[in-house]
Amino acid sequence: MAEYSKNEAMDWARENLRGQWSTLMTPFTQDNQINESGIRSDIKHIKALGTKGIGCTWGMGEFWSLTEQERLKVYDVVADEGRDDWLIAAHITDTSLKNVNHFAGYVESIGFDLLILAAPYFVTRKEEQVLEFVKAVADSTDLAIMFYNSPQFGIVLDENWLGKVCQISNVVGVKEASFNKDISINTHLNLGSDAIISTPDEWILFAGDEMGFQQQVMFANTSDWRFDKPGSNHYVSFVERAMSGDLDKAYYEKHIKPIKAISDKWWQHVVAEQKGAMPVPLCKYWGELMGMTGGSVRSPLNDMPQSEKNELKNQLDNIFGK
Repeated sequence: MAEYSKNEAMDWARENLRGQWSTLMTPFTQDNQINESGIRSDIKHIKALGTKGIGCTWGMGEFWSLTEQERLKVYDVVADEGRDDWLIAAHITDTSLKNVNHFAGYVESIGFDLLILAAPYFVTRKEEQVLEFVKAVADSTDLAIMFYNSPQFGIVLDENWLGKVCQISNVVGVKEASFNKDISINTHLNLGSDAIISTPDEWILFAGDEMGFQQQVMFANTSDWRFDKPGSNHYVSFVERAMSGDLDKAYYEKHIKPIKAISDKWWQHVVAEQKGAMPVPLCKYWGELMGMTGGSVRSPLNDMPQSEKNELKNQLDNIFGK
């Protein structure tokens, strides 16, 4: 549970937004309801990998398919399961400012530590609109906010506009997931001394090593529970060390690069098949193979074809054993 005032948000973030943060899927039952026991099981699984915290109900959590009451239910379950011994973040983006402020107030009241906020999609076409929207949300809450810069929301801010967003009092940083390496690098170089900047992929760590910057948190991805199992957490171990300045390239080459190559291939394939949508079907099935709840995605997405599931399973069996 967050224990900081609004003007202490940045100090809190510098101390606590560190290491590997995970992204939670939203499992559904066979009758397409929120799978509460699945969420609880997945949280226990991810905790056991050594992650520092988790975010829920964003792109991989299929927030766009959830009713208001379903989002609130996910928040309730995550808070109940995670708040006492973990850090928890809620993605609250919506096209309605009224809804966003409601979600922000609700999660603050039940013990969340952090908010994740992206651009209000559909009508937002100008950077000024994004800035105004984020400021309106920030004014309504005392919680720290990580801004999520992603093309999934219809607009990508460059490093100059991200700098303006980070000037808002309790906006503590950016999840820079634009898939534009120049924006990621320039955001680190221009804003990294004043805000928490995180590009959620390992390439940024090696780029930073060459260019003289270092991010302190991997915020956030699915790689922990897709690449690791309890008792064999090479990915989380690598990230934790890298976030404190120990970038072990040999360890990465031996333990992570082979499965990363599989991930990159499938990620690109599924995104292309879906014409740019996030590869939620891939991650849900991959998680199932690794001991997570998994299950089906909601319309308009479709599950992976069985032939592709079989191919992926065979490739992972070669890495982890059957």
